[in-house]
Amino acid sequence: MSTSKIKAAVEAMVLPYLNEHGFELVDIEYIKEGSSWFLRIFVDKDGGIDIDECGRISEYVSEQLDKNDPITGAYFLEVSSPGAERPLKKPEDVRKAVGKHVFMTTYEPIDGLKEFEGELVAFDGDTATVRIGKKEHSLPYGKVASARLAIVF
Repeated sequence: MSTSKIKAAVEAMVLPYLNEHGFELVDIEYIKEGSSWFLRIFVDKDGGIDIDECGRISEYVSEQLDKNDPITGAYFLEVSSPGAERPLKKPEDVRKAVGKHVFMTTYEPIDGLKEFEGELVAFDGDTATVRIGKKEHSLPYGKVASARLAIVF
């Protein structure tokens, strides 16, 4: 089974449980690092998620994976919070980040740049506006390669 099909199968398994218990699925990764495969599930909720909640979710996911078995071969299962520099994967994630410090990259240069770190001042579903210093940059959402929250030091 392809990586994208595995991620979709895992998402279909875990999403009802997460929704029922007030958690948000942030991302799923199924990647090879060295000689080992890792299935990583990133979850969050309003107010943050703690280690006990990650443990309960991990137990549920492990049971579902044993029952449905979408992955052949050995892998490590990790369930965790997305952390302080949470990825912004969906338009709704970007919408919630308005007013926060973000780091975005684009597939091609916009205003001569491919990396934008600053305050996300607006997002209308089609365009993200990032203020860097006193200058605002309008990024067409379809040209955003990656986006995440960023910590200001």
